[in-house]
Amino acid sequence: MAFAVPTKFGQTLSVKKHRSSDIHWKSYDKNGEIWFESKINLIDFTPATTTDESISTLLTKLLKSAVRLNSEFLDKWNGFKVETQLEFDRMWGLGSSSTLTHLVAHWADVEPLSLHFKANNGSGYDVACAGAENPILYQINGDDIYLENLDDFRPAFIDNLYFIHLNKKQSTSKSIDYYTKQVKGKKALAKVLTDLTEAIVECTTIKSFEKVIDEHEKVLSSALNLETIKSEHFSDYWGSIKSLGAWGGDFILATSDRDADATRAYFHDKGFETVLGLEDILI
Repeated sequence: MAFAVPTKFGQTLSVKKHRSSDIHWKSYDKNGEIWFESKINLIDFTPATTTDESISTLLTKLLKSAVRLNSEFLDKWNGFKVETQLEFDRMWGLGSSSTLTHLVAHWADVEPLSLHFKANNGSGYDVACAGAENPILYQINGDDIYLENLDDFRPAFIDNLYFIHLNKKQSTSKSIDYYTKQVKGKKALAKVLTDLTEAIVECTTIKSFEKVIDEHEKVLSSALNLETIKSEHFSDYWGSIKSLGAWGGDFILATSDRDADATRAYFHDKGFETVLGLEDILI
């Protein structure tokens, strides 16, 4: 079971018909600069032109999968001008692909998680989070998905929680492949982590929260045969540190009983400039 919290930062998509037989796709970063552009053939969704083959491959899989789920999607051979706009730094890894999946699903009038499982690997928790307005609990049990909306996550210690970007973008697909090959006894591990997730949601003090996330890091470190982020990079830090998303990349969560200036100064001195308070990032 995963505990996930949607962020203020997301992605938008706009679609307009135009007189052609292709999809002219433009993706803009948070500064309004084009970071991806492609002209996509409406017959087989292959790119006639593209600035990034890997992104085109992702789009092709999404569009083909959407058509398989809804045969009326894109069946009129109308051309389209499609624009996406990111609201966060593209390197942050806050869900550029999962929000895209969610947006394309709504354009195609299909269920976002159904589209995800047609086109991608991974649990789909981030796609569920892309459409959520509150924190969620998310779990897959065989073919069944458990999704529960929770009240707002506003613990008494909210001012003691920080998100720090590690100046790199982790590949989710590569991390999933590593997990699949590395971890033995996945059902037993899932049970332990589910218990810890349930404990996290119930925490009322910073000390109880730190105890649970420290244990979570210890369990995953052992299962993945990888060092914890704290032992590898922040062994002298006074609080607890937890990896988020793919192990070892994108953001970490840090607790701190010191003031915001001291906390930010510590990570800035380590070369990590993006230090966000929880209130800065939650929806």
